[in-house]
Amino acid sequence: MSIPASKPKLPVVVEKPTPYTFDLGYLMAEDPNSITLDRSALEQSLAEVARDGAQSLINQLLTTCPLSSTKDGVLLSLPQPSTRLPREKPVPAVRPPTKWERFAAKKGITPKTREQRRNLAYDEETGEWKRKWGYKALNKKGEGEWLVEVDPQAEAQRKEGTSIRGDGRRERRERVKRNERKMRKNMRDAAESAKLKK
Repeated sequence: MSIPASKPKLPVVVEKPTPYTFDLGYLMAEDPNSITLDRSALEQSLAEVARDGAQSLINQLLTTCPLSSTKDGVLLSLPQPSTRLPREKPVPAVRPPTKWERFAAKKGITPKTREQRRNLAYDEETGEWKRKWGYKALNKKGEGEWLVEVDPQAEAQRKEGTSIRGDGRRERRERVKRNERKMRKNMRDAAESAKLKK
């Protein structure tokens, strides 16, 4: 059985006509020299260029960055990055607060917690947890009852063509439409105030 021949050790010091420039904060080494590749052994040529860059970066890290020994091992502290990376898009403009956000900040109203946002409430009549809104929810309570109490004064003022059975659904739809109108108005007000500030 033949022993495979060991690969020759490559030099640790990388010699280049123009030295590398480094940004150790990003672990980046930039080679300003032109690259000449052997087309017959392209993969080997690329591997050699990559190896030289990695070796020079490791040399720079070990000679310039402070090392500290901890119980987890030896740590190397990197400096702050110095290269400014470009953004693909400009920094987004600060969105002006809506009417509700201004009101909430003035009154000290905080957003609801995850528990408060849950769509479940305890129904004491049935002893079960039910949805607050949606299919068979508590806000539709009484709509499917076969017997409905009628207020004579409200019935006298009722619009023609409407019945007490559809009152709950109509009120919910009106609330949704009113909220949507207010939301659109807030968006328009925020856009106008943003234009005035420019």
